[in-house]
Amino acid sequence: MQVKTFTGRTSQEILARIKAEMGPDAVILSNRTYTQDNSVVHEITAGVDRESSENLFPHSNGPGISEWQKEWLQIKNQLFALMKPAMQLERLSPRQRVALEYLQREGASDAVIVELYNRLLAEPGSSVLECLYAMVPVKSWGQSSGSRQTYIVTGPYGSGKTTTALRLALHLRKNEPEARIAFINADCLRGNGRLVLRHWAELSNFSYIEAPDKAAMEQCLNACGGMSAVFVDAPGLPSGRNYAAWLEEMGISGIEATTLLVLSPFFDPLQVKSFLHRYKSDRPTEIVWTKLDETECFGSIVNVACASGMPITALSFGAQIKESLVPATEALIWRLIFKRQIPGKTAQ
Repeated sequence: MQVKTFTGRTSQEILARIKAEMGPDAVILSNRTYTQDNSVVHEITAGVDRESSENLFPHSNGPGISEWQKEWLQIKNQLFALMKPAMQLERLSPRQRVALEYLQREGASDAVIVELYNRLLAEPGSSVLECLYAMVPVKSWGQSSGSRQTYIVTGPYGSGKTTTALRLALHLRKNEPEARIAFINADCLRGNGRLVLRHWAELSNFSYIEAPDKAAMEQCLNACGGMSAVFVDAPGLPSGRNYAAWLEEMGISGIEATTLLVLSPFFDPLQVKSFLHRYKSDRPTEIVWTKLDETECFGSIVNVACASGMPITALSFGAQIKESLVPATEALIWRLIFKRQIPGKTAQ
């Protein structure tokens, strides 16, 4: 981890410098104020985890990818290399072939292409979209009536986790104006996200409380008993840590809640594989795809759905907090992938 101490006249000035110099993934490690020469000085120490490819496989026996993992990757690539030339594309209709080739250009994995090809052969006359519907699960995000709903929003640094939680809450408020919504901030060390979350919670009349540890989390959850929905803003996890262990540490592994994993399509395949391993747990997990307007290709959306089985629940885009998230539907997803049509915008 790279660590650096900043001093200045105001905390806001220092946080801006930290973001400019260390990026949005910087973590606030300490914060103190003291007097020097009759002037108030603010001092903030921040750190950023420079994650590298050497740490993508935390359970390997030594630095980098273990030998057996390298061998397996090579074997898998060789198998797909043998299978793809054996694919008899002439057995597909012209429309099906065009769709298959398009998905390849969009970054769909060999595993996805082979699976789709086999499905098309096994179901003569079926459309490409019918087969893709079965391969890519979708569960449109929404608030169920009845008891309190708890959502744990997590994901890697830089994916837009905190703003996604706010967008989900604002979408819920728009559809259910009387809903009582609370935010529990368990990512208290990240100064910028903390300030944004508190600011918007106050503007939107959401309850806001902080839970830096297990005891505080228990108190926060008890205090939210009368809420319609509770959003827990969980911290991003560095390489070597995993989500299931964090749930245990915070004492919430047994509570009834849905995990919302926030991802962006422009993470490379090895990084995505690492994230899926890092954020795996036994609880129900749904995926929110963010920063769609910044993305050049969308094959990763299909790859993750097929590899993990996790349903896509919402799509997020744009820099605004309001009106920049929609519940996912099959139609929206496939317009995005095949037509590059961002929800709410005209096709590109």
